[in-house]
Amino acid sequence: MATTTTNLGAGSEDRVMATAQQILKSLNTPKEVREDMLLIFSSFDNRLSNITDLVNENSDATGGRFEAAEKVILRWDTSSSSSNADASRHSLPWEDSPDEAAEYLSAVDEILQLVVDMSIRSDNEIMDRAETAIQMAMSRLEDEFRLILIRNTVPLDLERLYGSIRRVSLSFAANEGEIGEEFESFGEVDSVRGCFHERGPSFGDDLCVDLINPDAVMELKEIAERMINAGYEKECVQAYSNVRRDALDECLVILGVEKLSIEEVQKIEWKALDEKMKKWIQAVKITVRVLLNGEKRLCDQIFSGSNSIKEICFNETAKGCVMQLLNFGEAVAIGNRSSEKLFRILDMYDVLADALLEFEMMFTDEYMCTEAKGVLDGLGDAAKGTFLEFENAVKNEASKKPMQNGEIHPLTRYVMNYVKLLVDYSQTLNSLLESDEDEADGLQSEDGDLETVTPFAKRLLLLISSLESNLEEKSKLYEDGALHCIFLMNNNLYIVQKVKDSELRKLLGDNWVRKRRGSIRQYATSYLRACWTKALYCLKDEGIGGSSNNASKVALKERFKSFNACFEDIYRIQTGWRVPDPQLREELRISISEKVLPAYRSFMGRFGNQLESGRHAGKYIKYTPDDLENYLLDLFEGKPLVLQHMRRKST
Repeated sequence: MATTTTNLGAGSEDRVMATAQQILKSLNTPKEVREDMLLIFSSFDNRLSNITDLVNENSDATGGRFEAAEKVILRWDTSSSSSNADASRHSLPWEDSPDEAAEYLSAVDEILQLVVDMSIRSDNEIMDRAETAIQMAMSRLEDEFRLILIRNTVPLDLERLYGSIRRVSLSFAANEGEIGEEFESFGEVDSVRGCFHERGPSFGDDLCVDLINPDAVMELKEIAERMINAGYEKECVQAYSNVRRDALDECLVILGVEKLSIEEVQKIEWKALDEKMKKWIQAVKITVRVLLNGEKRLCDQIFSGSNSIKEICFNETAKGCVMQLLNFGEAVAIGNRSSEKLFRILDMYDVLADALLEFEMMFTDEYMCTEAKGVLDGLGDAAKGTFLEFENAVKNEASKKPMQNGEIHPLTRYVMNYVKLLVDYSQTLNSLLESDEDEADGLQSEDGDLETVTPFAKRLLLLISSLESNLEEKSKLYEDGALHCIFLMNNNLYIVQKVKDSELRKLLGDNWVRKRRGSIRQYATSYLRACWTKALYCLKDEGIGGSSNNASKVALKERFKSFNACFEDIYRIQTGWRVPDPQLREELRISISEKVLPAYRSFMGRFGNQLESGRHAGKYIKYTPDDLENYLLDLFEGKPLVLQHMRRKST
C-alpha cells in the first residue's frame, strides 16, 4: 500500500497527532498490540511516522512522574524493609511536618490521577506498583487520620456548659407528721432544711462548642478526600466512627452517665436513682444540643464531598451514645412506680420528646428514631401510670392517728404541693391523660360544664375530691366536735390557698375556690355552735327566777360559776389547738368575740350588780369583758395554757 502524503500545514499535523494519541489511549491496548497499531497508522499517512517516538516519550514522562510520586510514598512507609533515616524522620506526627505532609498528599494525588489516566494501564508492571503504592498510602493516611482525630479531640468543658445553663428550682415542703408509706419519701422536711425539685438545665441559644480543634479539620478533610477518591471510604468512615464513638462515650462519663443494664438500674435505691435520673436529663440535653449537633457539623465539614458518606458516618458515630441513653430511659420506664418518681419521669419524657424532634432531623437511620419513640412511649406510660397510682394512694391513705391540735394533715400538704408542681407539666399530662377521661365521667365541674375542662384539670378535680373525702373521714377520728371543725377548716383553707395562689386556679376555676370558701365558713359556724353553745346558755335569763332586780342570787352564782368553768375549759384546751393561717385565726377570734362578749356584757349589766355588792363577789364574777377579750387572743396558737395561768388581767 502506498503511503499517503499531504501538506496541510503545521496546525493540521498537530491535530492529527493528537487524535491518534487519543485513539491509542481510548483503546487501552497492551504494549505489543499498540506497537502494531502504530505501524498501521504510519502506513496511512507520513505525518504519523513520528507518533511512535512521541508516544514513547509520553510513556517515559508518565513513568517518571509515577516513580517520583512512588518514592515519596515509600519514604513515608515506616513498615517497609528499609530502615533509613527518612523512614524514621517521617514517623513524626503529621502536623509537625506540614510541608512534607503536603508533598505526600500531592504524591497520592499524582498516583491516583495516573491510575485514572488510561495510558498507564497499558503497562501491567507500573499498574501493579501503583496499586501497591496506593495501598501503602491509604494505610498511612488511615493511621494519620485516626491520630489527628485523637490528638485534636477537645475534652468536654462542663464549666463552660454550666455557665450557659439557667437553673429553675421549684420549692416543695411539707411538715412532719404521720403519713402513709406511699408518701414518706417525698416532700417532708424539717424547719431548717428545704427540699427542691429541679426541672434541670436550660441552655442559651448561642451554645456551640468545638469537638475537634478547628485547625485540624482541614487536614482531616484533605485526608478523607484522598481516601474516598481511592475507594477507601469504608476504612475512612470506620476510623472516624471508632475514634469519635469513644470520644462521645467519654463525654457521657464526664456527664455522669454510667453504662448500666436494665437489671442494674432497677436495683438502685431511690435516692441514688434520683441523682442518676437528673444526670440523665442533663446528659440528654447536652448530648443533643452540644455533642450531636457538633458531631453533625463536624461530619458535614470533613465529608462535605459526599452526602451519603457523611450521613453514614454520623449515624455510626452517634448510635452508641444515643443507645446508652435510651437504655437507661427504658429501664426507668419499666421500673417500679412510686409517686416520688413522677416528676423525674415527666422531665425525662419532656427532654426525650424534644430530643426525638432533633433525632428525626439528624438521623437518616430510621432505627434510631424508632427506638427513641419506643422509649418515649414507655416513659409516657410510666408517667401516666404513676399519676393514676398516686390518685389511688391518696384515696386509700388510711393513717388512723389524728393530728393532736387540729393541724394541717401531712397528706394535705403533700398532695397540694405535689399537684402544684404538676401544673408545670400540664401540657404533657394533658396529652398523656387524654385517652383516660372515662374514669372522670362521674365528676361534676363547679361550673357545670366539663366539656371545656382539660384532661389534666379533670384528673385534678378527681384527685382533690378524693383528698377532701379522705380528710372528711380523718376528721371523724376526733371525739371533740369543735376540733373536728378546726381540722377541716385548716385543711380546706390550705387546699384553697394552694389553688388560689398558683396556676391551679386557672385549671379549677374561680367557682371552685368560692365554693370551698363557703365550706370553710360553714365549718366556722359549726365550730361556734359545737364549742360555745353551752357557755352562751349560761348567759341566758331563763331559769334565774325573776327580773334583774329580784333574780335568785343562788341561781346567778351558779350561772357565773358555770360560765367561768366553760370558758376556762375552752381556754385550757383551745390554746393548744393551732390555726396556722393568721387571717383565719383572727376571723375565728372575731366571730367568738362577736357572740360571747356582747352576751357577757349584757348579762353582767343586768345581774352583775346583785353579786358585786355581796361577799366573795370575785369568786363568781372572775372576769370583765375586757379580760375575756384578752384571753381570746391566746386561742389557736398551739401553746396549751393550764388552768392556773388563768388570772384576771384587769381589776
